[in-house]
Amino acid sequence: MTVDIAIPANLAVAIDPQDLDEMIGNLLDNAWRHARAALSITANPIDGTVTLEIADDGQGLDDTAMAQAVLPGRRLDERGDGHGFGLSITRELAELNGGTVTLDRSSVLGGLLVRLTLPQRG
Repeated sequence: MTVDIAIPANLAVAIDPQDLDEMIGNLLDNAWRHARAALSITANPIDGTVTLEIADDGQGLDDTAMAQAVLPGRRLDERGDGHGFGLSITRELAELNGGTVTLDRSSVLGGLLVRLTLPQRG
């Protein structure tokens, strides 16, 4: 597995560390599970927020599946462990902390691209 990570060392978000661990853990678990051979993890400050992007080279999801993937208890993949709550928990924690989670198609790797945007710590 090739993993490219580009995160500035001094970048920080203004949320509870346990919430951040939970969100990133859920997103990385999904990315590792679905990637074929490559992952990309980047984070950048944008207008008082930090946007973390996790992309994989897996099969990805169509628009309908992306909308369903963030619903509580909705599992789109029956392989391995899980109960279908990871993305919905991540979305809920992001929103409780003033952030967002969006799903898209990675133009670089071809699989899923997840964007987690959170308030930046000043």
